[in-house]
Amino acid sequence: MLTKRLIACFDIRDKMVTKAHKFQNNIDIDRAETVAKKIYADQIDEIIFFDILASAEKRKIDIDTVKMVAENVFVPFTVGGGIRNLDDMYEVLKAGAEKISIDSMAVRNPQIINDGARAFGRQCIVLSMQVKKVDKSEKIPSGYEIAIDGARVFTGMDAVEWAKRGEALGAGEICVNSIDNDGTHQGYDIEITKMISDAVNIPVIASGGAGKPEHLLEVFSKTGASAGIISSMLYSPKMPRNYHVKEIKDYLIANGQPIRPYIL
Repeated sequence: MLTKRLIACFDIRDKMVTKAHKFQNNIDIDRAETVAKKIYADQIDEIIFFDILASAEKRKIDIDTVKMVAENVFVPFTVGGGIRNLDDMYEVLKAGAEKISIDSMAVRNPQIINDGARAFGRQCIVLSMQVKKVDKSEKIPSGYEIAIDGARVFTGMDAVEWAKRGEALGAGEICVNSIDNDGTHQGYDIEITKMISDAVNIPVIASGGAGKPEHLLEVFSKTGASAGIISSMLYSPKMPRNYHVKEIKDYLIANGQPIRPYIL
């Protein structure tokens, strides 16, 4: 059985890690490389870094910050935000990332998924999705709509259909980020995570809402998610307390989940 993965996600704004509630009211935490170094030392399995304003501001990703983070971590490192073409992908990989996350640009130009998979291998391409629960309709049969540009623009696209299309185009992994649950610490959106993990044959990352180890156990037990993002649990000042990676891994192992153990 494949081990589940714990992933720290950093939303980056002006070289700072920042935390939001439902994509709004951001609070800055610390410089990106400082937080990354600390989380890496705590034995996180992977790190994802999103330059959250790059797409909305129509600019390239902050390569200097990518390099500074990459110099301080030695686990799989995914980078997203402002990725517009193959040149941008190459620049991010050259700066030290192992994987590329595409979100808004993939909606605007789905061919970028295929181009990236062909150029760098589908294992490098992560399709990140911002999803919001809406009323079911003929156009959105799953009841979950895709948003872009930091959840500022809604597309009318069905989340499950977009996930399936992304896989067909060459995405090697899908990150499902719940707008409704983001920053709430009340748990992942189990419904959409299960729908998407049941609909595709590539790894799915659950994102948005984790506040305690029990939420990871729930998403791993009730869905086919292979990884969970736990950013708020690790460093958010809005949490009653922050957790160490060891605590989370010990809890999951004790409850029968296949997790890479913490090395003392």
